[in-house]
Amino acid sequence: MALAEFLKQLDALVAAATAAFDGAADEASLEAARIEYLGAKKGRLKAVQKFMGAVGAADRPAAGKRLNEVKNQIETAFTAAQGRLGAGESPRQTGAVTAFDPTLPGRSLRLGRLHPITQTIEELKGIMGRLGFSVAEGPEIEDEWHNFEALNIPLEHPARDPLDNFYLAVAGAAAGTLLLRSQTSTVQIRVMEQTPPPVRIISLGRVYRPDTADATHYPMFHQMEGLLVDRQVTMADLKSVLRLFAASFLGSDVHIRFRPSFFPFTEPSVEADFHWNGQWIEFGGAGMVDPNVLQAVGYDPEQVTGFAFGLGIERLCMRRHNITDIRALYRNDVRFLRQF
Repeated sequence: MALAEFLKQLDALVAAATAAFDGAADEASLEAARIEYLGAKKGRLKAVQKFMGAVGAADRPAAGKRLNEVKNQIETAFTAAQGRLGAGESPRQTGAVTAFDPTLPGRSLRLGRLHPITQTIEELKGIMGRLGFSVAEGPEIEDEWHNFEALNIPLEHPARDPLDNFYLAVAGAAAGTLLLRSQTSTVQIRVMEQTPPPVRIISLGRVYRPDTADATHYPMFHQMEGLLVDRQVTMADLKSVLRLFAASFLGSDVHIRFRPSFFPFTEPSVEADFHWNGQWIEFGGAGMVDPNVLQAVGYDPEQVTGFAFGLGIERLCMRRHNITDIRALYRNDVRFLRQF
């Protein structure tokens, strides 16, 4: 094929494509024209490009240069047509200068919203702040001392099983064994190591456990850890704080109960449940801080006592908004998130 003939086909193609884009009356017809001329498999530009092989070797550089120019011209014409249709112009208005009309109503901007979990966390901070608790933070990557040993969880305890934790492979032995924290109780250890009693803190954040995702479990979720250490703190103080919290967040008509339980870091220990949809649902564990935990951070258990509790933030959020599947919180579905 002669170079002149190939260039003639390109000129005809760019003229036809520009006319098709300019004449598109709506987005559907514009898309049809785009596929006809710029389609990746059967577009007319693709078809003309195949004739490059028939052009003489000496003329191919010039043919390739013109082909790229035509491609850019067609794409520019398509972009211009998109802008025209997006601005609400008809094909006849393409060349007209549209004046700004200040009397037309403005376009409302879509405002973002805080994620329901973030909303819940901020509300929990407010409730516990009114009860005298300050907020403390800690790292999500922890060592075994803060995640287990200081919390009275010995080496042989099943809670340290690799199947129940996310252990990390870290270069260099100096760092020791690290893992993604399985509970926010690690923060209470770090605070007590640096702060003499009295201590009254909460810690809110992500924790990680290799649970199978279902309607009520997720491998990453949020906890609120509470800790109060002072002289003459009793189980009655713990129950009062949790009842006041439940009434503030879940409503004054909520029914909660305490069941005897066991946790290595508290003694005695309880699990707190709330009544929802005809059934009791656990929303956290609690108890009096075990003397071994107090001794691990340098406190004298003969002088001070304390209580601790850990509450699942997702379950509190689900109860508030009547969400039945925890996975809905992490699907990034804008239709779902816009409700909050």
